[in-house]
Amino acid sequence: MLGKLNLPVNWKPGAEWRRLTTLEIHTAGEPLRLFLGGYPPIPGNTILAKRQFVADNLDFFRMAAMWEPRGHADMYGCLLTEPCTPEADFGVIFMHNEGYSTMCGHGIIAVATAVLETGMMPALEPFTTLRIDSPAGLITAVARVADNRVKSVKFLNVPSFVETLNQTVQVPGLGQVQYDLAFGGAYYSYVNAKDFDLSCDPDDFTRLVDYGRRIKQAVAAERSIIHPDEPDLGFLYGTVFTAPSTNDGVDCRNVCVFADGEVDRSPTGTGVSGLLALHFARDEVAIDQPYVVESILGTRFTGTVTKVMEMDDVKVIIPAVEGQAHITGRNEILIDPDDPLKLGFMLR
Repeated sequence: MLGKLNLPVNWKPGAEWRRLTTLEIHTAGEPLRLFLGGYPPIPGNTILAKRQFVADNLDFFRMAAMWEPRGHADMYGCLLTEPCTPEADFGVIFMHNEGYSTMCGHGIIAVATAVLETGMMPALEPFTTLRIDSPAGLITAVARVADNRVKSVKFLNVPSFVETLNQTVQVPGLGQVQYDLAFGGAYYSYVNAKDFDLSCDPDDFTRLVDYGRRIKQAVAAERSIIHPDEPDLGFLYGTVFTAPSTNDGVDCRNVCVFADGEVDRSPTGTGVSGLLALHFARDEVAIDQPYVVESILGTRFTGTVTKVMEMDDVKVIIPAVEGQAHITGRNEILIDPDDPLKLGFMLR
């Protein structure tokens, strides 16, 4: 008892209510809501097909879980699926405020940490390897394990490459903007923060969102993006602002504004992969040279170019990105069918 209150609460929702169970995680500050139960089986022979099925038939789950009042404009999620390739352990479908991602580096780090620390798969010291089917392709993640804890996760990303360098676009309210375009599991336009009198610090958060959305919309409107292998990957996902860092041991600071003005709190695994492709193309980073990128919070990922190869007449790199994640909670999301706001809403 607590005064006149009866505790613990033994209330149960009605049978007609929908329930989603989740594990809450963050990677370098960026949230991940990992769905463990509540979704029906997802058909499809590929992760892209599964992703399309979810988008066409189950998108109300994404809206309810990502948007307010259960989430927020910068929430991020992941649905675990059956694997689609023989070598994979499981599959992932990533989601956000606008829809579904092609690949997510912070998500891979968070999922690998969660899968091993909760015992969904055995955590073997000193290293445990996971193979994960993502919409962008097969991802190999290697967790560094000690004392039954995941100390960090390094993943080999999909082939990453430069689409174009030193382009300009007219952006409403900003004038002529110079940008590079690269793919690191998703396509990003890369711009220099100082060109807009911006830092990559929390004080400039609002302007970073505003300018990032404008630049993304302008670039997407001006040029078609065609991925060399998979049409479903051919779209501009976001804008990455880059800036120097004043901290020792850090090569760059960046902020990724993606989806509908969502700001990544981490350095962005796919964004770092595209950034490595840009630096390698300009002879600014060598194979196996660590490149440390800092986020808007000051958290860090370390990226390396592990290999260079030709793919469909395009020079690509195979990047590796390492970071750390932490479990922050468990959750049961309830969707009351009588709630007029059951599908959620989003305010910016």
